[in-house]
Amino acid sequence: MTQCVKFEAMDKDVKQEDFQIIPPPYRIKVVELLSKEQMDIANNRERREEAIAKAGYNTFLLKEDQVYIDFLTDSGTGAMSDNQWAGMMLGDEAYAGSKNFYNLDKAVRGVYGYRYLVPTHQGRAAEHIMSELLIRPGDSVPNNMYFTTRRVHQELAGATWVDVSIDEAHDPESWHPFKGNVDLKKLQGLIKDVGRERIPYMSIESNVNMAGGQPFSMDNLSSLRQLCDEHKIPVMLDGTRLVENAYFIQRREAGYENKMVRQIVREICSYTDGITVSGKKDALVNIGGFLACNDKKLFLEAKAMVVVYEGLHTYGGLAGRDMEAMARGIYEMVQDRHVAARVNQVEYLGHLLLQAGVPIVVPVGGHAVFLDAKRFLPHIPQEHYPSQALSAALYVESGVRGMERGVVSSGRDPVTGLERKPKLELVRLAVPRRAYGCADMEFVAQAIIRLYKKRKRGCGLKMVYETERLRFFQARFKPIGGSLMER
Repeated sequence: MTQCVKFEAMDKDVKQEDFQIIPPPYRIKVVELLSKEQMDIANNRERREEAIAKAGYNTFLLKEDQVYIDFLTDSGTGAMSDNQWAGMMLGDEAYAGSKNFYNLDKAVRGVYGYRYLVPTHQGRAAEHIMSELLIRPGDSVPNNMYFTTRRVHQELAGATWVDVSIDEAHDPESWHPFKGNVDLKKLQGLIKDVGRERIPYMSIESNVNMAGGQPFSMDNLSSLRQLCDEHKIPVMLDGTRLVENAYFIQRREAGYENKMVRQIVREICSYTDGITVSGKKDALVNIGGFLACNDKKLFLEAKAMVVVYEGLHTYGGLAGRDMEAMARGIYEMVQDRHVAARVNQVEYLGHLLLQAGVPIVVPVGGHAVFLDAKRFLPHIPQEHYPSQALSAALYVESGVRGMERGVVSSGRDPVTGLERKPKLELVRLAVPRRAYGCADMEFVAQAIIRLYKKRKRGCGLKMVYETERLRFFQARFKPIGGSLMER
């Protein structure tokens, strides 16, 4: 196992008074006032009960003005800087050849290091283009666990998704520092079983979302690169939360403690052939994404395809002002103090819950705290969707919106039609960047702790509507026998 640097935030025995809060490297000079509706919701449990029932007990179907603190996602929900807002005023909305595209191209080359850029309106569009160009029906695509949209695009292109993550990734109680690592023996086994020619690329996600926001190590990535080179398999990176992964390497992996996050990001990318990115996370924007690579043939094919599905290759479905904001956000995201404060805020929420004995995924992830619904609600079987029930119950308790990341998100096997039952049954509390303070973390923690104390009163759910794919966005449920959570 990779030698690691000791760091206090990962110590399960760290005391509350010993936790060090990192002051954020910014000042807040514009605030968003909550509406009267939001404040009424925050203070009225009956209204929250009514709202979640109308939403089919799916937090995705709540309206924003029905939510007090919104931890549904960190995608596109952060706060842009004054520098980014200034850049918005310099949007060049030319249909072809926008100067903002060239600023974005320069930022991607300078920070990530890839030669070629294809902008898209968000990350899943880049995933679609990559999957359609590289996958043939019958292929197998190895992944270190899965992300919902990435897996769907692989399967729609005709591939079989294959998990080659380490076993610790599926254990919420393991303190392994790099749960995002690839199990090289599992990958070798897949190569032997299906043949190198049926593996179009190795798909590796930074800071694996479904494992609880868990990073891979540089040592594992370099070994993966060597193995893939031996079999001439490209390595394609999901770099949506790459900066947080780089920060964990800086903190946890020997030899990187004195390197800047920006240097580590560049080294990670050097071990890969291409990347898909949702700029709505690391890059601190409300919309935007891209595909970047070093292969000119892939670039030319992607550039042709983006014109069909997104827009001209110099805007890819984005306004010029959005490309400018993303270019500036890319430079801001790799500032060490920024990412340290961002991850520290998430860890603070996790630390408060750990101190109270609430079961969460450990170590605390980079972008979110994940409640372990199996241990939180052990009396609710997985077929009754405990994560979905817990996310709805948290909303009723407090007006805080989180997201189910369990059997509902995992969906159905495309061949058998049976529900996939992952080992991890989680509720994700994703913290938007630069949008909330420590008092908000404390409010959320207090609500969860209250809920945990009466956890035995909760009931499961029955699914009454689902879509064929990505059902967690629109599925609807009903409580099984009585109220969702008795008071």
